[in-house]
Amino acid sequence: MKVNNVEIEDTYAETFSTYIGRILITASTRRWALASAQEAKGLGASATMGPAEAGIEQEAQVTETPDGRPGYVLQVGHRQKEELNYWLVARIRKGVVPVPTTAAFNAMPRELTQYYIEIDGTPIRYFGDGYEEPVNLYEREVYKIPRMDGFFYIERKLGVTKGVAGGNFLILGESPAATLMAAEVAADAIREVDYVFMPCAGGVAASGTKVGGKTYKDAVATTNDPYCACIADRVKDTRIPKGVSCTYEIFVNGLSLESVKKAMRLGIKAATTVGGVKLITACNYGGKLGKTLISLHEVCRDLE
Repeated sequence: MKVNNVEIEDTYAETFSTYIGRILITASTRRWALASAQEAKGLGASATMGPAEAGIEQEAQVTETPDGRPGYVLQVGHRQKEELNYWLVARIRKGVVPVPTTAAFNAMPRELTQYYIEIDGTPIRYFGDGYEEPVNLYEREVYKIPRMDGFFYIERKLGVTKGVAGGNFLILGESPAATLMAAEVAADAIREVDYVFMPCAGGVAASGTKVGGKTYKDAVATTNDPYCACIADRVKDTRIPKGVSCTYEIFVNGLSLESVKKAMRLGIKAATTVGGVKLITACNYGGKLGKTLISLHEVCRDLE
C-alpha cells in the first residue's frame, strides 16, 4: 500500500491497556498554564523507566474552561491502577500547586469515567495544613487551598478510565532533516485529535526501544537496533532499506482505541506529505507487550 507515493508496510502496532487520568490546568495567563502543564508532564515519556506516562493533549480556550481562563489538558497514564493513582496526585502536587495562579479541574468525560481519585487524604489537600476548605465553585465541588499568591482551587474528584497505550508508527527517511520534518508535521496533526496524547517530548522519539536486550539480558528496554541507520552495517537483522539514514517514532496513547487509530491515521497521512520519506512502519513485539493490534493498512485504507 502507498500513501502519497510512500510505502506503508503491512504490519501493526501492538497496544495494551492503561489507566488514564485527564485533568485541566488553568492559570491567569497562557504562559503560566503552559509552564504548569509542562512541569506536571515531567518525566512522562515512557512507562519503562518513568513515573507514569504523561502528555499535554491540547490547549483549552477561555470559552472552554470552568473559570474562563486559558488552560491545557494533561493526561497521565499507567498500566497499574495504584501507580496511576499515586502519580496523578504527585504530578499535580509538584507540577501544578507551586506554579503561580494555577487551578486544576477534572477533564475526564463522565461517560468514560470508570472510577474517581479522591483528593481527600492526599498531599494536595494536606498542603492546606487545615486552612483548606471544600466549596462549590463553577458548579463543581472543589477544595480551596491557600498559598502565597491567593487560593489554589482543585476539583475534589478526578476521573480515571481504562484507555489504550502503545499506538505507534515509524517514519523512515532519506535524511535526518526530512525525517524530523515529517515527524513534526505528524505530531502537529495528532494534536488536533481529542482524547489522545503523545508521551514523548514534542511528540517524537529518537531513541526507539525494543523489549529486553540482546547483550544486556536484564534490561527492560534497549535501543531498537534494527531501525538504527547509524549501525545498519553491524546489525544482522537490520530493517533499514537502501537510501534511508534516519528513523523517528511517534507514540500515541488515548482514552479509546478509536481515538488512537484516528490519531495514527492523521499522523501517517501528514508524514507522507513530506519529501524524502521512504517508508512508514510500526513496532510490535510478538505479543510480549499487548494483545490489541492496530493494522497500518487498516488505518490507512481510505488514504490510498
